[in-house]
Amino acid sequence: MPNNSAAAAKMAKGQKPFKTNGLRRVLALVWKHYRFQVIAIAVLIIATSLCTVYGSTFQRTLIDDYVMPLLNTVSEGGTPNFGPLREAIMQLAMVFFIGVVCSYSWNRLMINVSLGTLNRVREDLFSHMESLPLRYFDTHAHGDIMSVYTNDTDTLRQLISQSIPQMFSSGITILFVLVSMFSLSWSLALITVCFSLGMLYVARKITSSSGRYFREQQQQLGRANGYIEEMIEGARVIKVFNHEDQVIKEFDEINDSLFNASSKANIYANILMPICANISYISYVVCALSGSYFAIHEMFGMTLGTISAMLTLNRSFNNPIIQISQQINAVVMAQAGASRVFELMDEPSESDEGVVTLVRSKLENGEWVESKERTGHWCWKHPRKDGPAAMVPLEGNVIFNDVTFGYVPEKTVLHDISLYAHAGQKIAFVGATGAGKTTITNLINRFYDIHKGSITYDGINIDLIKKPDLRRSLGIVLQDTQLFSGTIMDNIRFGRLEATDEECIEAAKLANADSFINHLENGYQTYIHANGDSLSQGQRQLLAIARAAVANPPVLILDEATSSIDTRTERLVQAGMDGLMKGRTVFVIAHRLSTIMNSDAIMVLDQGRIIERGNHESLLEKKGVYYQLYTGALEMD
Repeated sequence: MPNNSAAAAKMAKGQKPFKTNGLRRVLALVWKHYRFQVIAIAVLIIATSLCTVYGSTFQRTLIDDYVMPLLNTVSEGGTPNFGPLREAIMQLAMVFFIGVVCSYSWNRLMINVSLGTLNRVREDLFSHMESLPLRYFDTHAHGDIMSVYTNDTDTLRQLISQSIPQMFSSGITILFVLVSMFSLSWSLALITVCFSLGMLYVARKITSSSGRYFREQQQQLGRANGYIEEMIEGARVIKVFNHEDQVIKEFDEINDSLFNASSKANIYANILMPICANISYISYVVCALSGSYFAIHEMFGMTLGTISAMLTLNRSFNNPIIQISQQINAVVMAQAGASRVFELMDEPSESDEGVVTLVRSKLENGEWVESKERTGHWCWKHPRKDGPAAMVPLEGNVIFNDVTFGYVPEKTVLHDISLYAHAGQKIAFVGATGAGKTTITNLINRFYDIHKGSITYDGINIDLIKKPDLRRSLGIVLQDTQLFSGTIMDNIRFGRLEATDEECIEAAKLANADSFINHLENGYQTYIHANGDSLSQGQRQLLAIARAAVANPPVLILDEATSSIDTRTERLVQAGMDGLMKGRTVFVIAHRLSTIMNSDAIMVLDQGRIIERGNHESLLEKKGVYYQLYTGALEMD
């Protein structure tokens, strides 16, 4: 686990450079699917801003044309007529009501746009993730990938639902207010603009400093999630080896890195608002003093109504600038999140140049033809340019010819591996850990592609077979079982989704899992959580075997499938395994040599090379490595 943690930390530090085009891609996605809603939102935001600005500028008219004449009438002893004032106030109220309706409407539409976009992003993420090769998951912390789905996509939600509409609304308001201010008083408008430029300069300096810390915060958050996910999965191992203090120390270091990045980012973000607010207050006071001075000395045609309207417009001009400054940090976070989201989306999918497919077939006039029926023999359908597709019966003949492979180019794992497995044969692999046993089975599935040589399946190079069809013909039972949240029946049916309940039960009986399943509280309908922690390791292994049995594949791969089963259970399972393997080509990675004594051929591997091959009796006669393993003179690992 410490090694894995170090790898996760190294990965977090070595992430790809930050990309700014992620934000443009998010906006393009929004425009593609919600362009009409976006246009409607823009129109409503403009209408809202117009109503707000109109209400501010109307103060001059209200005071100079309605209030002041009424005051003069009262002072002269006349009877004031409040009718025109009442109508003006009603007109203003109607404008504000329209503004409220428009504001509510665009906020309501924005919810649909933002959540709908996030829904599409997550669906696209998951669909693309399912197309990625296993190499990606072997080299990336799973918790960090989860962080992309949660924390990084949430930054996009905040961007779409809050930051973008707020910045657009503020920009429109600034434009309208600016025009209104210069139309009322160019002198006070210049004072307001000068202070606003200073505010923008300060905001730019602060946000440029906070931006890099917000990006680092997203990376450290993914790293922390990756470590937590790893420690949850390894909780039993931590308890067994009393490793709690060490993992707490490691987590504290990761958490401190997240704390430092977050605190620095938020320190800059939090001081932005007070600084900009105080600059706006100073601007307000200077405008008030200047306007009063101009009015007293009858300069620039300044009136009481103009001063009142300009002070309101001053606030209406400065507040949007403050709001834009605040949203810049959210935009920076969204850019960091978008870069991680699209970094995952841009990972190349698993390539598949295959053209050969697996189809059901039947014999007609001595020739195999494709059948639409659910049952029947499987055939490889090989398209040809110069005629009808060739139908090759699926038998299970697998041949390795001088195969060389390495997970990374600079380190070769398999060296010139040559072997054959005819239909119905059982081929076993033995050797020390790291000898290359599991790698061979990974190549049969094309989880990885070979560097040199060839692998043929029923005479067809597996590079020509479509990967889903290739893997449909293979059944695999791994040493590390993986169960999913659902019923026992669901987990067995995972091997073949169209299997009936009766077929699933027959598969469980074949694997000798039926007995313990019937002793569960709800039998086959017993609900288990991910990894089936409520079951023993042996029971989980039996379910994995039953899952492979219901798939009914012509080729079976058993990767130390009985290593987690006790000797008594192994004897029960072995009979079922023999029935399952009958008539199938089987590749067995052996943990116990007693399980492979009846193999047609046994391959002894050492450092990626086959050093001995033969059946059990012939290898014992050679008295080589296999003989030493069998007699206990040499340990398997």
